[in-house]
Amino acid sequence: MTARPPVKGLDGRCALITGGASGIGLAMTRTFAERGTRVVVLDQDPHAEAAVRDLENAAVAFGNVTEPADVKAAFDLAERRFGPVDIVLANAGISQNCPTLDLDFEGWRRVMSVNLDGVFLTVHEAGRRMVPLGRGSIVLTSSIYGVVAAPERLGYVVSKSGVSAMAKALAVEWARHGIRVNAIAPGYVRTPFLEDLQARGRLDLGALERRTPMGRLIETHEVAEVAAFLASDASGPMTGQVVGVDGGWTAYGYI
Repeated sequence: MTARPPVKGLDGRCALITGGASGIGLAMTRTFAERGTRVVVLDQDPHAEAAVRDLENAAVAFGNVTEPADVKAAFDLAERRFGPVDIVLANAGISQNCPTLDLDFEGWRRVMSVNLDGVFLTVHEAGRRMVPLGRGSIVLTSSIYGVVAAPERLGYVVSKSGVSAMAKALAVEWARHGIRVNAIAPGYVRTPFLEDLQARGRLDLGALERRTPMGRLIETHEVAEVAAFLASDASGPMTGQVVGVDGGWTAYGYI
């Protein structure tokens, strides 16, 4: 494991990361673990154990973020293994891309269940435990489509906009308890999922790069570094913020 530069307030802390076994979530898990944070990953991926096997002080709680009992069990595991949870990254989410008239209610409910209900259950359980302690840092994973909109992504846009709003609402409610709540809004991030869509002709990565002012996709470790900053003491005055990690996508008005 390669040592990372220290970030104030991560070493020795305990973090719970949902969806932390793949993609952006796995980059978060590795970034925090490599900075001395003790990490519990809540994920339903059967390969989750293998994904974090080489990391010290990392454990996996198998479960679904849409199940209250699974979320509670993950926090219980973290407390038994590593002590009170100081940091929560509510990262688990799913994508959805189809014309609105082709989107049935089952599909709508599925994206809402994971992207909104799962985040609510995670932060609700976090708050129940952090408020009595008088401290905590929570980072939610929103999206560029929680800030701006795009066609044929209705469920995704609405759910991620809700995540952005949730960060702001909780930040102003829980600030007096010493709890900070922020969100990150990644743009198009280079993940195996995105590359698979390119291979199947469902996505044009070149076009996305040309649309992005920086002219490239975002890397997973770059998103994780911003999450680490927001979770750490280095961002102490920041709460209620939705921080773009998008190469300038949402600042650029031309489609």
